[in-house]
Amino acid sequence: MTRAAIGLGSNEGDAAAHVRHGLARLADLGTLVARSALYHSPPWGVSEQAPFVNAAALVDTALAPRALLAALQCIEREAGRVPTYRWGPRVLDLDILTYGDERLDEPGLTIPHARLSERAFALVPLAEIDLRFAKLRDALPPGERAAVVELDPQ
Repeated sequence: MTRAAIGLGSNEGDAAAHVRHGLARLADLGTLVARSALYHSPPWGVSEQAPFVNAAALVDTALAPRALLAALQCIEREAGRVPTYRWGPRVLDLDILTYGDERLDEPGLTIPHARLSERAFALVPLAEIDLRFAKLRDALPPGERAAVVELDPQ
């Protein structure tokens, strides 16, 4: 089993429900070890779209990286995701952020995620459940970190 960190996001329809559905479906791919709170964040890359709901999860999985990617893409399609444009709106987005200590740079799959260190919407929830990412999160500009707000904080 390998521990994979998965980033989740949605900005269409009931985005929080889509992310919760994605979190529930991750249990089909192994053991769901931890999940973050849900966070509200501004869109990244293309700003003329609805804000996102994001989360992160840790999953212990027997799936190899390519098989995990294929399974995540299947969950996205089943949730209603259709291809649009780069950084465009989506019903559900599931990204492999890390896969154990593995490093891959292949067409269609880069692990750790190529822009993880630049994205508060991924690092804030990931650092909540894996403190190894707190330094990367804290290195982000304060305004970017502050723009990622926990939904219904307790």
